[in-house]
Amino acid sequence: MRTFLILMSEAGAELLKSLRAPEFIIPTLAMPVAFYTLFAVILPNGGGTAAARILATFGVFAVMGPAIFGFGAGVASEREQGWLQVKRASPAPATTYVAAKLIATLFFSLLALTLMYLVARYFGGVRLDRVTWATLMGVHLAAAAPFVFIGLTFGFLFRANAAVALSNIVFLVLSALGGLWIPIAVFPSMMQGFASYLPSYHLAEIALSVVNGPAPVIPRDHLVISAIMTVILAGVSLIAWVRQR
Repeated sequence: MRTFLILMSEAGAELLKSLRAPEFIIPTLAMPVAFYTLFAVILPNGGGTAAARILATFGVFAVMGPAIFGFGAGVASEREQGWLQVKRASPAPATTYVAAKLIATLFFSLLALTLMYLVARYFGGVRLDRVTWATLMGVHLAAAAPFVFIGLTFGFLFRANAAVALSNIVFLVLSALGGLWIPIAVFPSMMQGFASYLPSYHLAEIALSVVNGPAPVIPRDHLVISAIMTVILAGVSLIAWVRQR
C-alpha cells in the first residue's frame, strides 16, 4: 500500500511537470493529430478504408513521441541535474521512478490517440465496431513498450543534448523507414528488408491487421518478433541502468 501511494505521488508529480512544459505537450498531442488530419482527411486518400489504415500506422507514431522523448530527454536531463542521485538516497523503491514516467507516457499517449480517433471517426469516415476500436487502442498503447526502453537507454547512457539528438534521429528513422508515414511497399527492396528489423514496422503491421477485416486476426509472426525486440530492448535498458548507477 505504501509503495502504491508513493507511485501515485510520483506519477502525479510527473504529470504536473509535463503539463507545465508546452514544448513537450504541444508536439506530443498536436503533431500526430495534425499529421493524421493532413493525410487522412485533407489529402485525397480513397475514403474510410484508407483513413482506417492510416489511423493504424499513425497510432503507433502517436505513442512513439511520449515514449522516446519522455524517457530519453527527460531521464538524461534529470540525471545531469543529479536528480537520480537524490532518488537513490530516498526510501522510495527505485522502480517507482520509471513506473511513474510510464504512467505519464501512457496518459499522454491515450490523450493523443483519443483525439486522433475522434478525427478519424467524425472527419475521416472511419467506421469500426466497438470491439475493433478497443482492440486498436490496446495495440497502440502496448506499442509504447519497446520505445520506452529505447528512451530509457538513451536517458541512462547519454547527456541531455546527446539524448535529445539521438531521440530525434531514431524517432524519424523508426517513423519513416518503419512504414508509419508511407507504406513500405513503395520502398526499394533493400529498404523493405531493413524495415523488418524495426519494431515500428512490426507494430504497424499488427495495428493494420486489426482494421483490415471484420474479425481481427493478429499476425503471430509480427507479434512474436515484436515481443522478442521488446525483451532485447528491455535488457539493454537494464544494462544501461546498472551502468549509470
